[in-house]
Amino acid sequence: MKFARTQRHMDPAPLAPTTANADETLAGVLIGAGQLQPYQLDAARAAPGDGGLAEKLIATATISEEALASTLAEHYGVDLVDFRSTEPETDAVALLTQEEAHVLRALPLSVEDGTVIVAVADPSPSQVAAITDRLGMPMRAAVATRRDLDRALDSSYRATREVGGQVQQFEARDLLRREAARLETASANEDAPVVRVVQMIITQALRDRASDIHIEPSGNRVRVRYRIDGALSDVLDLPGSIGPALVSRVKILAQMNIVERRRPQDGQISMEVEDREVDIRVATTSVVGGEKVVMRLLDKSRPLFELVQLGMPADTAEQYRRLIRSPYGMVICAGPTGGGKTTTLYASLGELNQPDKNIMTIEDPVEYTFDSINQIQINVQAGITFTTGLKSILRQDPDIILVGEIRDLDTARIAVQSALTGHLVLSSLHATEAVAALYRMLDMGIEGFLIASSVTAVVAQRLVRRSCTSCLAPYEPTPEELEFLRMVGGGEPEDGFKRGTGCHFCAHTGFLERIGVYELLTVTDEVRELLIERAPHDEMRRLARSQGMRTLWEQAARLVEDGTTTAAEVMRAIYVTGV
Repeated sequence: MKFARTQRHMDPAPLAPTTANADETLAGVLIGAGQLQPYQLDAARAAPGDGGLAEKLIATATISEEALASTLAEHYGVDLVDFRSTEPETDAVALLTQEEAHVLRALPLSVEDGTVIVAVADPSPSQVAAITDRLGMPMRAAVATRRDLDRALDSSYRATREVGGQVQQFEARDLLRREAARLETASANEDAPVVRVVQMIITQALRDRASDIHIEPSGNRVRVRYRIDGALSDVLDLPGSIGPALVSRVKILAQMNIVERRRPQDGQISMEVEDREVDIRVATTSVVGGEKVVMRLLDKSRPLFELVQLGMPADTAEQYRRLIRSPYGMVICAGPTGGGKTTTLYASLGELNQPDKNIMTIEDPVEYTFDSINQIQINVQAGITFTTGLKSILRQDPDIILVGEIRDLDTARIAVQSALTGHLVLSSLHATEAVAALYRMLDMGIEGFLIASSVTAVVAQRLVRRSCTSCLAPYEPTPEELEFLRMVGGGEPEDGFKRGTGCHFCAHTGFLERIGVYELLTVTDEVRELLIERAPHDEMRRLARSQGMRTLWEQAARLVEDGTTTAAEVMRAIYVTGV
């Protein structure tokens, strides 16, 4: 059943009551309920920030999100809404536009007997009146926490829901797919449907926390997928006729050659999406059926992690801190592509960033900028490579050097020499686990005695998905999962096995966000001796474990025991030879 708003005059009056009036009303409710004292009110009002009173009270921990919502619901005699078990109906959501919903902080959930049930953060009469006016229908408020409501709004009003209409407009202009010479002109027109489709795809990817966007030709269709928390999921299925124009539009944004369709190309886009600065790395390649595009999204507005937020156990984090505070030596962060190495290295720089240190980096690309750190961007056309850039850094009197990635022998050799001549070098390296990283450098051609003298530690890492805390429920693990836990020495959680069952917040995947799993190898004198002797890999690994190194699987088993993730997710995300 579809619902429709009654026709009404859309005057330019404000959508919502003034902030000052709303704040005074809220203050009266909270003081009357005993949740707020006058002196706390004054302190909250004086707190920095542009938000309203509710946001400041929550930011200063004067009141929790849940307590605020509960107090308002009780005062106004309305229900609380739990988005873990509530799914907004599509037709009800359509009663407000995206702009109206965000300005009013209101999300229509359903329609019952001609009355719209609306989730709000503020159920005051003035707010209800403003929402009713926009709906043109009677409404009944239900209170949600501000955090949950904002997440539900982003999930319900998807930027890609208008793609169908834009595709129809595109197909109406079928000359685009017949006249390849006009693709560039059409794609450059900011009002063209294909331009809007690309913008919608990028916008929704950011809302969904996607790290990558895949645009793939598949027969007579074009498939669009997002990589969210390390896993790909289908988002759109578009007609094949729009494929070449989508690719051309992305190429224009990335300043790539739109005529060249056979050779792989790389480019970069810098843009602002919903007031967020975004850098996008673009890679195209020719596949059967057309061109495939992958866009890696780097959201510059996202705050950088600190070491304590990465997921390292307390003792591992403390040991790692001591190692990176060494005045010289080399610390390697190892793992596969997309394993979170750069995030760990940036968190390390945040720990080391002091006014008395000259920190310099050479990266490809520079993903996040630090005001007090000198960062160099690789530019092959200008002659700036890892090798040449690292040589120039050594003439800049550095204390700490970050090499974005060791890719070849020359870069590895200069990095090792830098560590031996009194500099602290941080770098990433592609390797499956910590011991394998040392042997990878040997395979590159670096002499064992040089590695033994320069490398002080290797931290290997993976990322596993966290179970969504909004929909946790008990479950019975499979025999394979139980056997895995037994093999790595893990035990059953005290309150039983739990996993996310899927809800509105986690897009029904059961997982939300990711956490790091770390394996820290300290290069001791005994490890150095085996390295110089080029002892077998297994012997080195046994020695490291006997000296206290906990493997990736052992660390991951700890996360299963405390309910952070599941054994199945660990088995999916982490694979190394030998336990």
